[in-house]
Amino acid sequence: MREMDTGECRDYLQNATEKPLLLDVREPWEFKIVHLDDALLIPMRQIPASLETLDPDRETIVICHHGIRSRQVAMYLERSGFSNVVNLRGGMAAWARDTDSSLPTY
Repeated sequence: MREMDTGECRDYLQNATEKPLLLDVREPWEFKIVHLDDALLIPMRQIPASLETLDPDRETIVICHHGIRSRQVAMYLERSGFSNVVNLRGGMAAWARDTDSSLPTY
């Protein structure tokens, strides 16, 4: 599993020719407060039941609040056969703090 900090991820997303899946694994109430455009919300507890809806070959950037839940999900995805998984180090808290201070925090 690769990891990207929020600045690397922002730059990568701006220049990517093929957009990765942004998989947000937080709870709906967290997602409602702040999320990245085009992110798909599947709360962490629902990932096992949702595996068949995800493409194991598509690059997937996993996002949570601080990067801990997303790291666990990214490791789970890799163990489940996903070949191109990235953890967003620091999560949405770091994105709002370091990359886009206009975003709300919680």
